[in-house]
Parts: sequence; C-alpha cells; structure tokens
Amino acid sequence: MTLKVRITDDMKAAMRAKDAQRLTTIRMLLAAMKQREVDERIELTDADVVAIIEKMIKQRRESIVQYEAGKRPELAAAEAAEIALLQAYMPQPLSDSEIDAMVDAALAASGGGMAAMGKIMGLLKTQLAGRADMGRVSAKVKARLAG
Repeated sequence: MTLKVRITDDMKAAMRAKDAQRLTTIRMLLAAMKQREVDERIELTDADVVAIIEKMIKQRRESIVQYEAGKRPELAAAEAAEIALLQAYMPQPLSDSEIDAMVDAALAASGGGMAAMGKIMGLLKTQLAGRADMGRVSAKVKARLAG
C-alpha cells in the first residue's frame, strides 16, 4: 500500500469516526499533495509525499516558536497536535549511531574536505530523507570535516 493510499484511507476513517482535528490535518496534507501533482503534472511517489510531510512539519515547528513568543499556548498546542498526526506517516527515524555510520560512509566515499560538503550532503539527503533531521546531519558532517 502506497503512502498516498494510506493517507486517503485514514481520511475516510477519520470521517467515519467524526474526528474533526485529524480529518482537518489529513485534508490539509492531501490538498498539498494534490497541489504538487497538479503544479508539476506528476504522480507522487512515497518519497515525494515524505518530502511534503517534512515541509509541513517544519512549518508547524516554526509556527510553534512564533506562537510561544506571542504568548499563544493554545495555538502552539494545536500545531503540536498536527505535528504528531503528520509524523505517523514518516518512516522510522534512525538512531544517532546509524546516522553516524552513514555520515562516515559518505565521508569515505567523497574523500572529505570542506569543499566536498555539498556532495556529501546530497548523498546523505537521498539516503536519510524523512528518517533524520538534516540540520543535525549537516552539523555532524561539518564537525567531522572540521575536526
């Protein structure tokens, strides 16, 4: 079962259960997916869907920071609930040791050096998509290249 089909099935289940919050979040996700399909005239793969979900999660994390700064905890809580729902569709995250091993392998393959940072991150991004925070991965790569 593809991720797109799973999300559509979950929307139907949320409708039957009359779970308004879940239904709203899933519809927002499906709308973003449909928009990308129409804009780019493509059929989304699971990797494309994961990229959309990552973007939505990132947007919500940024919103939480803004809401907390604006003393709006109820809105921050709503965003956090949406993040929890969206993360259910993400692949299983990797542990720090697994990420370190992949970083080491990418460094060995590229030869190292700060000039190779883009090449290394490009390689890791395809391998770690949806399974690791790329900001943390980038920091690990920079630390290894500098050290």
